[in-house]
Amino acid sequence: MTVLDIRNAGKTFTMHLQGGLRLPVVQGVSFRVMPGECVVLAGPSGCGKSSILKMIYGSYRCGEGHIVVDHGDVRVDLARAEPREILALRRSAIGYVSQFLRAVPRVAAIDVVAEPLVSDGVSRSEARERAGAFLARLNIAPRLWDLPPATFSGGEQQRINIARGFLPERPILLLDEPTASLDAANRNVVVDLIHARKSAGTAIVAIVHDDEVRDSIADTVIDIAQFTAAA
Repeated sequence: MTVLDIRNAGKTFTMHLQGGLRLPVVQGVSFRVMPGECVVLAGPSGCGKSSILKMIYGSYRCGEGHIVVDHGDVRVDLARAEPREILALRRSAIGYVSQFLRAVPRVAAIDVVAEPLVSDGVSRSEARERAGAFLARLNIAPRLWDLPPATFSGGEQQRINIARGFLPERPILLLDEPTASLDAANRNVVVDLIHARKSAGTAIVAIVHDDEVRDSIADTVIDIAQFTAAA
């Protein structure tokens, strides 16, 4: 069964402060993702890979075509969905690890990671316990758990981001350069987490520039350059 079905999706930005100038990004994007499959989006920087992930997550509105999420009794076309439907999908179906951590200032790292579970109805004590286990697995020292991530290094912040995205078990997981800021040991931990999620049936769409990581996790590699819109 297809969990994610993208058909002829496209995105164009309109620059309202420049006389309505239209900047096409991608067009005709089409692929499917099955449970337990990892699809890696490949291609040069600027070809639209991150824009595709953001369309799937609903951060960017899909300008044309369809992005259909099919999960249990839920079937939603993100190209037509209302904002409340997109927010509901994020809570129930779509996890996302972006390139940059966006956390509320002064909130402890362990609470940043635990927050999606708390939103799911898990008690705060259990959510923090599970978050701590993930942080330990990602080699974040316990002395850092109660500190705000803004004080962390780039690699530490990325591991907080990874823990927050992987902890709630969503049927779809979007990964935008999850290993880019990591050393070899932590990169291997993330690869193991991805394999575990694949084994659990999670459908994954990832952007990975590391050849070794891509070869390890990818079931399908899609060259997004073929969908890059002509300027």
